[in-house]
Amino acid sequence: MRRLIMLAALATLATLAATAPAAAKGPSTASITGPGLDHGLPIKGEGESGPGTPLGSLVQFGGFFAQVFDQIPDPTTRAQPTADLGPRYQVVYRVPGPTGTSTIVQDVYPFAQPSPLTYTRPGQPFFDRERTRGGWFVATAGLRNVLVHEGLPPAKAPAAVGDDTLLWPWLLGAAVLLAALGWTAWFARARWISATRTPSVS
Repeated sequence: MRRLIMLAALATLATLAATAPAAAKGPSTASITGPGLDHGLPIKGEGESGPGTPLGSLVQFGGFFAQVFDQIPDPTTRAQPTADLGPRYQVVYRVPGPTGTSTIVQDVYPFAQPSPLTYTRPGQPFFDRERTRGGWFVATAGLRNVLVHEGLPPAKAPAAVGDDTLLWPWLLGAAVLLAALGWTAWFARARWISATRTPSVS
């Protein structure tokens, strides 16, 4: 009996292993639009090959499979992470299926701080009757790097308050003002002392 249970379990695992790659089919093409882009920027490569191509890197680093299919453990979150999102871009994936090609849209925040973020709306149809799981995904700098490498304009971070290029003119002006005030105070005090001093009688 125990042997039959073990054989049944092995057969089930083998079936799942054989069908999982076919079920989790990746996108065949993708293009990105957003600030600084005059037209859709195509991301070329193989969507199922991992980080070996630009499209594979986008799929891998951007959490595509986690937002489309159920995964255990689930790396996505329903609530928007607390972060400075920065500019929003949209990636349109074309996903081939048994009876046609579906379109899945993903919002991408490559310059979010402290980490890039992606979001896929739940309920987008694909594979005829399937629906995207959706959610937020916290990415790594690899997502930003691959998109910038493919032509996404790098964001210009605002100068920090402690940046010497902005701070030194204020420091110089404050030093000059303090010096002028100090000299004026000294001169006024010297005049007052001179005016109130009683002349000595010889």
